[in-house]
Amino acid sequence: MVMLNYSITKKAIAGILAVAIVGIGAMLGWTMTQPVDNVGEPVLVTIKPGTPTKTIAVELEKQRLIRNALVFRVAAKLQGVENSLQAGEYAISPNMPVERMLLMMSQGQTAYQQFTIPEGYTVDQVAELLAEKKLANAEKFKALAKNFAPFPYMTSHPDSKYRVEGFIFPDTYRVSRGVSEEELLTMMVKQFDTKLTPDLRQRASDMGLSLREVVIMASLVEKEAKMSDERPVIAGVFANRVKQAMPLQSCATIQYILGYPKPELTIHDTQIPSPYNTYQIMGLPPGPIANPGTAAIRAVLFANNTDYLYFVADKQGKHHFSKTYEEHLAAIDQVQI
Repeated sequence: MVMLNYSITKKAIAGILAVAIVGIGAMLGWTMTQPVDNVGEPVLVTIKPGTPTKTIAVELEKQRLIRNALVFRVAAKLQGVENSLQAGEYAISPNMPVERMLLMMSQGQTAYQQFTIPEGYTVDQVAELLAEKKLANAEKFKALAKNFAPFPYMTSHPDSKYRVEGFIFPDTYRVSRGVSEEELLTMMVKQFDTKLTPDLRQRASDMGLSLREVVIMASLVEKEAKMSDERPVIAGVFANRVKQAMPLQSCATIQYILGYPKPELTIHDTQIPSPYNTYQIMGLPPGPIANPGTAAIRAVLFANNTDYLYFVADKQGKHHFSKTYEEHLAAIDQVQI
């Protein structure tokens, strides 16, 4: 009986010790995943594409943002995100637990997000792009764009769709998460104002053009030109048609009315009643039809001195220019072959 009790007691002690060791190990592991410090400024940590978790862990330990690189890797494996940490720039604080870091990196919650507005995008396209990036609510962005005009030269025609159309500068931007729609608009319009240098403003004044007129014309050039060297020529054609009191007849304005780039327009399309229909109205439309880049603006301000009055694009997007309507009809026949 004594020996049996001794044996049972020995096994019980061993079991208790095993549980204690596991408990202590778990406690130590949990402790090692806790914040390094309760205070401290965020540190920007850049993770390049393809960086393995091991390298990330070593860097975080080196920056004294985690207590132990191995524990970080084990935690990543246990959470099932070992191979899901995304590239980007992260703001990581010493008071952040490992679990929060892993969540941030696996979901791509970067400190700054980068996006690019292509030349020729409309307000509608910009709104959709920002919505896709989860940076803005598209409808709220468009609602703000209707009456947003922080600079005097943005004063719009009552028939213009968006007051901000044409003045969102196509560029690459970096913003922090949580930025508001109004902050986004302000940033992009301020960039436009910065890029519209004093020399360009003076050139517009010398030509007798308002900045708004320049931007409207530049938006037409931006949407019509597929090749950069054709921008000044197309701008010259539009300038000639304005001087001769001819309708601009820009297909791009019809596509703006339709709301999408229709490959081939019909006669019916050119008869749509709209102040933007340059087949029906004389002169410039009431507002820009897109957001032009610097090249298109410069093309208007330094347009080619040409006798051309017509142009038509072939299937490759190259334009063929003509001085007379007869030449233009022949060019149309040629590009359709």
